[in-house]
Amino acid sequence: MSDKSEHLKAQTRLASIVILVAMLGWMLVTFIGGKLGLPVRFAFLADFATIAAFAWSLFVLFKVWRQRQKGE
Repeated sequence: MSDKSEHLKAQTRLASIVILVAMLGWMLVTFIGGKLGLPVRFAFLADFATIAAFAWSLFVLFKVWRQRQKGE
């Protein structure tokens, strides 16, 4: 396999891991925050951090998709 193909696979893997960790972290923070009665601002902070992680992952995956389209 080419070096470029390996790089694209690594970027895809990283974006997938970020999506998984963001979702699990968001669920954990929401659950713990509800049990401990934390202020709503912490829930919003977790929401915004998760949205930022999803946006970054979407951007990376879009770049990977575009680079694969150019390569084929």
